Amino acid sequence: MTAKMNKSPSENNTNDESVKFSQSQINIIHAVLGEDSKISRDDIIINDDKIPVTGGVIRFRTDSGYAVSFAKQWTKFQINQYDRNNGTNLYRDRFLRETGWPAKGLDGELILEAGCGAGAFTCQLLETGARILSFDYGGAVDVAKTHNNSSNVVFLQADILDMPFLQNRFDRVFCHGVIQHTPDPQGAFAALARMVKPGGRISIDVYLKDRRIETWKAKYLWRWLTKRIDPDKLMAFLEISIPLWLPFDTMIKRTPVFGRFLGSIIPCMNYFWTDLSREERIQWAIMNTFDALSPKYDKPASLREVDSWFENAGFEKYEVRRGGNGVVGNGIKK
Repeated sequence: MTAKMNKSPSENNTNDESVKFSQSQINIIHAVLGEDSKISRDDIIINDDKIPVTGGVIRFRTDSGYAVSFAKQWTKFQINQYDRNNGTNLYRDRFLRETGWPAKGLDGELILEAGCGAGAFTCQLLETGARILSFDYGGAVDVAKTHNNSSNVVFLQADILDMPFLQNRFDRVFCHGVIQHTPDPQGAFAALARMVKPGGRISIDVYLKDRRIETWKAKYLWRWLTKRIDPDKLMAFLEISIPLWLPFDTMIKRTPVFGRFLGSIIPCMNYFWTDLSREERIQWAIMNTFDALSPKYDKPASLREVDSWFENAGFEKYEVRRGGNGVVGNGIKK
């Protein structure tokens, strides 16, 4: 992914007319990649390694790899999750409730967002006033950049298990909806923990592993098959089947007591309880049922496991609890 090249005396960090990063973005890059990083329009040079920059995204990876289904998903459903698009506060409320962070007033802080997807949380992070370094494993990062064009955020394509950033540099690290979709959730958390500066904060979530019957767990009856189906074919099937099935699924899941059991057989991510419009509920059902069935990895964790992640990483103050997406963990590094 990187190529060696000799440095030229004419190379300059900030004076090249072709530089497309703002001064604020250059400051972010230097803070996390090193002050000696050479920045130009088409690449960044770190210790003689040339890192390509395309579409304004710094590419430590150039393909979507195991996250190809997410690249397809977020290319199709680019702004469906954005509160400003659907007229709700679903993501704002989730962000504030599960992190405990303020909605504003983080000016000057540096936040790492690991796994930006389409960028629905990126815009919430930008609202805080902080400077953001946001990355994704696959091509979804291009969608996030398109819809969060700000001088206070730098986007990269990189691997959470092989992050190229300097350690102990971030005031806060945010990673929601991501860890369970990596080959090694515990290793991903440990890598993120190393990015937090002493006294800094981390907020993560992961799907919950327990023995309770829940409607969202219907996917585990079928994933052995669906993750092997071509993503385009799976999407096409859901686009036909979900609109037909959704009214029945809603009726089942609204049934007291038995709805939870009957709704745990056929996977359908149903948002009947939200303020979304009927058409938006259909689109969200297709989008998130695909999200449930298509990823290569889906590795939930128990409350006890996540608690041990924080303890082993040396967090002195932390809280692990149930959250809207499974398990939520928030901590302050020693």
